[in-house]
Amino acid sequence: MTPQISELWVYLSASPLLGLTLTLLAYQGAWWLHQKSGFSPLANPVLIAVSVLVTLLLLTGTSYQTYFDGAQFVHFLLGPATVALAVPLYTQFRRVRAMLIPVIGGLVIGSITAAVSAVLVARLFGASLATQLSLAPKSVTTPIAMGVAERIGGIPSLTAVLVITTGILGAVGGRYVFNALRIHDPAIRGFATGVTAHGIGTARAFQESEQVGAFAALAMGMNGLMTALLLPLLLPWLL
Repeated sequence: MTPQISELWVYLSASPLLGLTLTLLAYQGAWWLHQKSGFSPLANPVLIAVSVLVTLLLLTGTSYQTYFDGAQFVHFLLGPATVALAVPLYTQFRRVRAMLIPVIGGLVIGSITAAVSAVLVARLFGASLATQLSLAPKSVTTPIAMGVAERIGGIPSLTAVLVITTGILGAVGGRYVFNALRIHDPAIRGFATGVTAHGIGTARAFQESEQVGAFAALAMGMNGLMTALLLPLLLPWLL
């Protein structure tokens, strides 16, 4: 950067609102592109916004901690936003109750498959033990995944990156996979998305319909609990 721009950036970076402002602007621009693309999964707004923010931080030499000092308000709102997912889920309560056995079966199988397949694929490609352990909880929402990774001996920061990558891939490619497999039931599409692609996939699921989003939210919450309980028990059999 030129000296004038560099000095201006140093001044602005001292403001705690800079990170929040950049985050909101990046996502708003990404959402505009998403709309212009006809809401194509390939133009995922989270992917675009993250790419823009990472590029900007690298170009300006801004540390993540400096950025997060301002953007942590968005992080705080993740809690209330997650709780609010219970509202559309309540509207689908009758169908959830009617499908209770398939839901529990799909949850257990999906949770185990997500963790075991990640560890085995990583081992096949010669990944270190720490990387394998970091990959195991990749399909769980970030706070839970980082806590699980730390408990089992993984690297929480690496897990966070893997979780976000998994969510973006699920949000981008999930619809094409379901269509190729001719899976059109909203409950199945939503539940599978929530189990594999957590919060980012759930946000994408709500764009399809409220029912798809409700089942994705249910799966996301239940998979977090299931993974935290089952993964420490499964690891001795995998490693």
